[in-house]
Amino acid sequence: MKRILIAAAAVLITLTACGQNSKKEMKTLVAYFSATGTTEAVAKDLAEVSGATLYEIKPEVKYSAADLDWRDKNSRSSVEMADKSSRPAIVKDLKDADSYDVIYIGFPIWWYTAPTIINTFIETYGFKGKTVIFFATSGGSDVSGADKQFHAQYPDINWKAGKLLNNASKQTLQDWVASNK
Repeated sequence: MKRILIAAAAVLITLTACGQNSKKEMKTLVAYFSATGTTEAVAKDLAEVSGATLYEIKPEVKYSAADLDWRDKNSRSSVEMADKSSRPAIVKDLKDADSYDVIYIGFPIWWYTAPTIINTFIETYGFKGKTVIFFATSGGSDVSGADKQFHAQYPDINWKAGKLLNNASKQTLQDWVASNK
């Protein structure tokens, strides 16, 4: 009888431990780059509804209005986007990047894809084997260019489908977060 009780206790402890492991909460980060505040607003709401840590991807040198003038071929943004190897310097102050299981990365669409500063962020922190989901804001472009770029450039990342989130409601964001679990 004593052996049966010990065996039953061992099984119960094992089942309890397995149940606790399966309920481990995933640690989530919402990182964003926003030149004008549009992407920032979505990122803040996304972090709130997902219970994630919010992190701003900051360039070492802030973009001015002239830097963002896409009609000027000599503007900073135009020059960066014309050079696929461009990696604008960022402030490197994300302390525990490796501790996140899921990373949402937000940005405005520039020239049908992600600004090159997003490459700087991804290459600085790696995210190999992590689940990364991007979101974007845009005045008229979709996310297909960024999706193709990320899959080609960073095949070691577990990419989930990105989404355009212009003026997304909190309910839309909640539904999207739930669909990514």
